Parts: sequence; C-alpha cells; structure tokens
Amino acid sequence: MPHPLNPAFGEPHGREPGDRWRAPYACRAATSRGRLIAEPASPTRNPFQRDRDRIIHSTAFRRLKHKTQVFVSHEGDHFRTRLTHTIEVAQIARALARALGLDEDLAEALALAHDLGHTPFGHTGEDALADCMADVGGFDHNAQTLRIVTRLERRYAGFDGLNLTWETLEGLVKHNGPLLTGDGSPTERYAQGGIPAAIVEYQDRQDLWLDTYASAEAQAAALADDIAYNAHDIDDGLRAGLFGHGELRAVPFLAGLLDEIEALHPGLETARATNELVRRVITRFVEGVITESQSLLAALAPADADAVRRAGRPVIAFPDAITRADAEIKAFLYPNMYRHARIAPIRRDAAQVVRDLFARFRADPGLMPADWAAGCDGLDAPRLARRVADYIAGMTDWYALDEHRRLFDATPTLR
Repeated sequence: MPHPLNPAFGEPHGREPGDRWRAPYACRAATSRGRLIAEPASPTRNPFQRDRDRIIHSTAFRRLKHKTQVFVSHEGDHFRTRLTHTIEVAQIARALARALGLDEDLAEALALAHDLGHTPFGHTGEDALADCMADVGGFDHNAQTLRIVTRLERRYAGFDGLNLTWETLEGLVKHNGPLLTGDGSPTERYAQGGIPAAIVEYQDRQDLWLDTYASAEAQAAALADDIAYNAHDIDDGLRAGLFGHGELRAVPFLAGLLDEIEALHPGLETARATNELVRRVITRFVEGVITESQSLLAALAPADADAVRRAGRPVIAFPDAITRADAEIKAFLYPNMYRHARIAPIRRDAAQVVRDLFARFRADPGLMPADWAAGCDGLDAPRLARRVADYIAGMTDWYALDEHRRLFDATPTLR
C-alpha cells in the first residue's frame, strides 16, 4: 500500500520510510562552491559533514548549554536551553530533508549553527543589546552567527572562524529569506535598518547571493526551527504552570488535538497528555511541511539547487492550515508565555544586566579579559562598541551574571 506522503514508499523494491534518496534539487557536497580559504579534502567526510563537525566542536556551540531559550536556567532542569532547542531543530531538519530528498548533512549543519549568534537571556538579551548598539550599527543574531563562524572562533592555525562551505554560510545568512530585492535594495525586513554590517562586510569577500532564496536544505532548517519552538514552548509553558490545557483550547488547532487525545485515552494523566499533545504538534507540522513541499516542488520541477534559489518564493513551506495554526499558537504564546506577568520581572532584570555590562565595558574596555581588551585603545567608537557586543553576545547566562557581580554591587537573581 503506498505511503500517504510518498507513493514510492511501500512499493515493491521502492523506498521504505526512513530510507535516504536524493532529489535533483538537493545540494550536493561533491559540487559545493567550496570554502573561502581552500583546504585539502577530508579522506573520511564530505564538505557538509565537515561543516557539521566543526560547528559541533566550536566554543560557541558548547555555550548554548547555558543560554536561555525562554526561561532562565534556574527555573528547572527540564526547561529548554538553546542547546536542547538546537538538538530538537536538527532532528526535525534531518527528518524533513530525508523525506524530501535533500542533503541531510547540510540541513543538520544549518540547524546546529542557526542559534550560535544569540545572546544570553534569550530574546530579551538580544533586544537589550540591539538597543545598546542602535547608534553604532545595531545587533542582529543572524549576522552575529556569521561573525562567529567567519571571524570570532579561533580554533584553526590557518584562518579565523570555521571556514565553512558557501552553502552553509548562505543558508545561515538567508535564514529568513532573501536580504535584497532584484534591484539591489533591502527587503522589507531590512528596509529601515539596512543589511547588518557583518553581512555586508563578508559579502565583499564572498558573494552569498543575497537577492535569492536559500537552498531547500536551509528552508527546511528554518521551518524546523519554527516547529521546534512552537512545540517546546507549549511544553515549557505547561510545565511552568503559566497556562493549562484548558487555556490551550483557545487555539482551535490545539483544541482538536486535545479532543483527539481524550477520545483515544480518556482520563489520561496531565503529564502524559502534555507529551501526547507536543508530539502531535510536531507530527502534524512535519507531515504538513512534507505534503505541501512535495506539491510545490512537483509544480516547480527544479532541475538543481540553484533553480530552488531562483524560484522567487519558498519551496519548503507550511500548507495554509498549518500556517494558520502556527499563527494561532504564536498569538497565544506571546501574551501567555513570553509576556506573562511572572516572566516580566525576569525579562526586565535580564535586560538591565546586559545594559549595565555594555555601558561599563564600553566606558572601560580594560575590564574585559585581556584577549578582548587588547587593541581597544586604537578603536573608534563603532568598532569598540562592536567588540563589546561580541564579548557580551558570547556570554552564557551564568557568565553574564558572574561578570555583573564582579562589576556591580547588586545583581538580580533572575528567579
């Protein structure tokens, strides 16, 4: 009997669920555009596998363990951190890539690297640092990820950064779609603030095709990010007691899933019902992406990965019903979790920690560690501010609080 999402599954001598196959529109490591700095090929790994491994072994990746997703780490061991979120995104990205015939290693590398540029204290820290940098180039976590993997990591004798392939860098930069329109002007997202300086600077060294969409692998990783944080923010919000299953029924998509769980498992204990809900959210979203993307790709019939880039629209996408569910879930989570009254004081105090550190280090860069303070005397105001932002953005939540305690008489507990 044909598989509902891929007719080739289950046919005699056809693919079984989970088997790997490669579509013509997949990126291919063997024909990668290569690295900015040429290196000898690895005898055991292809270029995308090598990228993945470099990301996993980077300092920035290890720091994700103690960077907050939504809650500060003191809230409990079971809440997500940037690291656990990243692992979940990578799993979903690989599942999408496998089902759609994409390169799994590239999709995984992009998923593993997508949050490297995030600050301590989740989006609160990013917003605070962006405010601090507003008059000197701003702060954008995607651009910061590019700075990390092309400049700030210092692991190799022959170059700064990780010297990743063009395809990985392109996917990281275009995580949210093209940055430029066809006439070379910034897209709507960057119309007001302009393209982040880090991206402009790197673009002068290696053209990342900022006016096209990214590869199908990058698009899959971006949707995997959406799927993961919708599902785990529901889970974390329920665990924290910010809302219950009853409140979730305000979201029609979730109400339908809760009804399904109750019909199949009457009277199921709350913890198990939560797990059943979360896995159903992920499953429905993933299956929706696969079905919709198969339809889009069949209609476009791209001959290669570049045809995907030049398609003028995403080819990996949610169907309309899942797009509505995604919007409904986010609309629920914003007031009931991200701006919940219990979280507001923590967000306020976390933002103040970032602002305090930025102001102190900008006024006296010698207070930073020696390797960060070195050479600051010769920097103009924008470059000094960027050095300070690089230092703060790389901090874990714990390290930021420790630095604040070192420099200030009172530091919030963020509980």
